[in-house]
Amino acid sequence: MRYCTIRMSRALLIMGPTASGKSALALAVAERIGGEIVNADSMQVYRDFRVLSARPSPEEEAQAPHHLYGHIDAAERYSTGRWLTDALAAIAEIKARNKTPILVGGTGLYFKALTQGLAEMPSIDAELRASLGERATTEGAPALHAELARLDPQTAARLEPNDAPRIIRALEVIETTGESITSFQANTKPALYPGEWRGLALTPDRETLYAAINTRFEKMLEQGALDEVRAFVARNLDPTLPAVKAHGNPALAAYLRGELTLAAATEIGQRDTRRYAKRQFTWIANQMPDWPRVRDAGLDARVAAAEALLR
Repeated sequence: MRYCTIRMSRALLIMGPTASGKSALALAVAERIGGEIVNADSMQVYRDFRVLSARPSPEEEAQAPHHLYGHIDAAERYSTGRWLTDALAAIAEIKARNKTPILVGGTGLYFKALTQGLAEMPSIDAELRASLGERATTEGAPALHAELARLDPQTAARLEPNDAPRIIRALEVIETTGESITSFQANTKPALYPGEWRGLALTPDRETLYAAINTRFEKMLEQGALDEVRAFVARNLDPTLPAVKAHGNPALAAYLRGELTLAAATEIGQRDTRRYAKRQFTWIANQMPDWPRVRDAGLDARVAAAEALLR
């Protein structure tokens, strides 16, 4: 195989909405230039949901080295800070092999932490964390969000009322330090500096993407997504854990409990995934203004754009 002339020292970052073809692009680039792929998707880290989170298949993983996929148990709270530590270690190892790190995913906060930095947060008392987690279960996340709005209105304004993990984290920080988590996040340094990476954002036609999301969800059901959810539900894990929010899991779990028909659960799973894609488009527009966009859905055009960034 003839590799193109590229800067091995640079990492390639590929961001895009779900079902936009990010993984296919990363694999094609990796095979062409001798790169290694690092996961930047907050749900694909969990081993419980290979199908439901659209992780690369075993056959795809065999075509190029893959890192940080399915390496975390769903019972764990895997944070952005922990991902950043793991990703930087993977990047260093890949560079040591004189290969190109290719980070791919749809979690904008991961890319933001990598390129803009992540604040060093204070240590939190285990009892406080457990207490807030229990309250989220018994009182509901909106009640905690209302409390956060009183203590830290700036942070509360940018969090969804049902986003229990981030609401709990914000309450932990302000109750421990008396300061807003937003103030900690403002004092950051990038983990990778501009010369060390190049970013590419996929922005395909929305209607075409939404149709692809619907089709993919149906294929997930054919490939065993319902079995994954059944096994996950049987674990009876803390409902505030991040993995519980995997798109499709809440609706399919409701179907398994007899609360929804499979058709209704499928429609909800598709709808929630489309809404997530819409938020990802918004993140790219607002948080990644300088990243080159690739609207063309053709794989060859995308590979050419990626290679051009690395030369």
